[in-house]
Amino acid sequence: METETQLWEFLEKHLASIYQGDWATYEATTHPDLSLYEWFVTPHRLDGLAFHRFMIEHAWATSGRPHRLDLLEKRLQRYGEVAIFTYTLLLTVEEEGGLKHRAVNESRVAVRFPEGWKVVHVHKSPAG
Repeated sequence: METETQLWEFLEKHLASIYQGDWATYEATTHPDLSLYEWFVTPHRLDGLAFHRFMIEHAWATSGRPHRLDLLEKRLQRYGEVAIFTYTLLLTVEEEGGLKHRAVNESRVAVRFPEGWKVVHVHKSPAG
């Protein structure tokens, strides 16, 4: 059974793939039946991976600029083969004129499948 540290390492790898434009790792750590709510994109649920493939391949969050991710107020709830991660994601991006910070509250649900852990659901809400 994975430790809490190992589960957070899995999630950090998953998140890094999004912001580094690493589609292969994102696909490997995300279930094809993904469902998610991203309030800043649409007030409706998005399903599957196609939307995110386009977004990741076009560096939507960082425009390819240097950046860092910080997870604040982390909490992990583990129920057998299900892990629920909640945190505030702080994204800092180097932009012209200085550093810009963006924060969002996130919940990510992961399930352990025979091939490993996969994120199956994401919910984002404004952090301020």
